[in-house]
Amino acid sequence: MYLTHVPSGDLVEVLDQMSLFDPCRERVAGRLHAGEELQEAEQFDKTDLRFPSGEGLPRCWLDPDYRR
Repeated sequence: MYLTHVPSGDLVEVLDQMSLFDPCRERVAGRLHAGEELQEAEQFDKTDLRFPSGEGLPRCWLDPDYRR
């Protein structure tokens, strides 16, 4: 899955989708897709990620108490 890293505007390939869907995790492993060379994997704050359309991530992926 690819998401946009808001601070840089670059695409991020999410390497562990289960951590993305887990609301108890604040960070997700991913790889920036900028330039021609494959980048090293790093951790990204979920709050800095958006869908390429500009829509934010669902609250149930970010907030463990989303039902309240």
